[in-house]
Amino acid sequence: MLPTSDPGGVTTALIDDGRLRKLTFTGSTGVGKALVKQSSDKLLRTSMELGGNAPFIVFDDADVDAAVDGAILAKMRNGGEACTAANRFHVANAVREEFTEKLVKRMSEFTLGNGLDESSKLGPLISTKQLSKVTELVTDAVDRGAAVAVGGEAPGGAGHFYPATVLTDVPADARILKEEVFGPVAPITGFDTEDEGVAAANNTEYGLAAYVYTKSLDRALRVAESIESGMVGINRGVISDAAAPFGGIKESGFGREGGTEGIEEYLDTKYIALTL
Repeated sequence: MLPTSDPGGVTTALIDDGRLRKLTFTGSTGVGKALVKQSSDKLLRTSMELGGNAPFIVFDDADVDAAVDGAILAKMRNGGEACTAANRFHVANAVREEFTEKLVKRMSEFTLGNGLDESSKLGPLISTKQLSKVTELVTDAVDRGAAVAVGGEAPGGAGHFYPATVLTDVPADARILKEEVFGPVAPITGFDTEDEGVAAANNTEYGLAAYVYTKSLDRALRVAESIESGMVGINRGVISDAAAPFGGIKESGFGREGGTEGIEEYLDTKYIALTL
């Protein structure tokens, strides 16, 4: 354990040391790419658990109440500041109005506070920089035509607080559908067919987690296989499990943490041909 205020310097020293055999990193895609480049000279084995842009897909046959419960879990854990947090809500137009109405009601119940008051349900973001990023993404979406159903504006004053927010009618070119918001903001878009929903979910360079709500087992398996993501939750808003392989594809990284797959990341295969 090496706490430091100079992570770049410490990391460089470790990577340049010939004793290092393995590098695993959890963090942003940008830093992950830099570390992979840096480790290439030593041909270090690397595992990268990087950024995400998790889609949350609600089909027309879904249990809407269960989907809203799952959405709250997937979106609001750690105030939305989690790599597996739902980032985009793609909802079948047949149930979009009902889902939106119920999600807005639940999101409006998150009271901002510092945790000292028992009524506090949502704390601050991690930094001024992150507050600015969330504000910027919401502003961009609204400027492009999205509507704010609840929240949408930082209260100001001390702390890095941002309210639980739902955006509706979010246009396809909004940055919040492309970039990881890492905050308590739920942008909602609609779709008509299964293929449209899957295409919208896959329209990202990331591929860490995805969430799907449907009552059809056939559809669940079909969509899960079609989604470009390392992890898929079916009818559940929490999918992490220490016994399961955790990790993504595309620009969400490679390698796995957890499960036997996570142990194998640190092992080498040796073949011995023996004659006595």
